Amino acid sequence: MRELYIKQKVFSLSGKFTVKDGEEKDRYYVEGSFMKVPKTFSILNASRDEVALITKKVFSFLPKFYVEVNGQDVVTIKKEFSFLKARYTIDAAGIEVRGNWWDMNFQVLQHGQVVGEVDKKWFSWGDSYRVQVLDEAMETIVIALVIAIDCVKADESSSSSSVSFD
Repeated sequence: MRELYIKQKVFSLSGKFTVKDGEEKDRYYVEGSFMKVPKTFSILNASRDEVALITKKVFSFLPKFYVEVNGQDVVTIKKEFSFLKARYTIDAAGIEVRGNWWDMNFQVLQHGQVVGEVDKKWFSWGDSYRVQVLDEAMETIVIALVIAIDCVKADESSSSSSVSFD
């Protein structure tokens, strides 16, 4: 089992942050595209090779995010049409998310087996998450999924804050 920590920088316009291990060493680098269409987040390993890419689909009626790991589409997160509360679904072959992923407290399962657990750290400056990876072969997918969910949440909060009622 490996514990990783994601702490985003508050007020970071570029969307750059790192994923650290328990010894505070950088394991992954995340770089968001700033002022670029489509909006993307690249996840790089310690050697700075891209291992995952998160892309927000443009020109879509409802927001949709695609997650690629090692060049393969593995996860799609899409907003469902709803009048009252934002509702999203996660589509991934053999991968399931159980728990409250909107509050960043959930488990990631592959074919019914828990491969990762995520919990949000409270009382910290900015968003901070602890990610426990139980199956190291799934590490990149779990990290990409956590970052993609965080992107969805950030997108939702920015779109709801830009709505004004005159």
